[in-house]
Amino acid sequence: MPRVEGPRLSLRPPRPDDADALFELGSDPDVVRFFSWGPYRRREEAEAFIERVVRERPYEFLIVDEDDRPIGLTGLTEMSERDGRAVVGTWLGRPHWGTGANAESKALILHYAFAALGLGRVSAYAHPDNARSLRALGKIGFTREGLLRGWHVHRGQRRDVVILGLLREEWERSPLAAVGVRVVD
Repeated sequence: MPRVEGPRLSLRPPRPDDADALFELGSDPDVVRFFSWGPYRRREEAEAFIERVVRERPYEFLIVDEDDRPIGLTGLTEMSERDGRAVVGTWLGRPHWGTGANAESKALILHYAFAALGLGRVSAYAHPDNARSLRALGKIGFTREGLLRGWHVHRGQRRDVVILGLLREEWERSPLAAVGVRVVD
C-alpha cells in the first residue's frame, strides 16, 4: 500500500505497533457512537482490527500526524472497479475534532480515489442523527442524495443511513483537489 502525504497529515497502512494508539482513540464511546462496532474494551480488539486491515482491506489507512502518530482512520470500501466507485469512511479521535484533520484527510483519500485509482464517484454514509458528519461532508462538497432505509445493522438493530456522493468532476472543481498531495509507493 502506498503512503499518501499532505500538508500536515499522511495516510499510511496500519502496523502492529499502532495498536495502543488505535485502542486509545477507539475506546471513546462518543467517537464510535454511530458505528456498528466499539467502543474498544481491550487492546486485542485493536490488534485484531489491524490484522484484518492488513489481510483484507487494501484501501484502509491510518491518518497520522507530522510525528507519524495515528489520529484516526480513513479508507475506501465497497469498491467497484467496473463502475469506478467506492465508499469513503473516516473517523478521528476526539482530540482531533474541529482541527481541520477531517477535511485534510478527506482531501488525501479523495486524491487517492480520483487521481491515483481513477474512480469516477465516491459515496459516504452517515447516520441521519449524525449532524456533525453530515455537515462536514456537505462542507467539503458531498451532495446529500437520499436515505437508505434499514441499510445496516447497528448493535442488533436495523438502521437507516443517509447517502451522499461526490463525482470526480465535482472534486476537480473543489478546493480539496488543490490540496498538495503526494502518493508515495
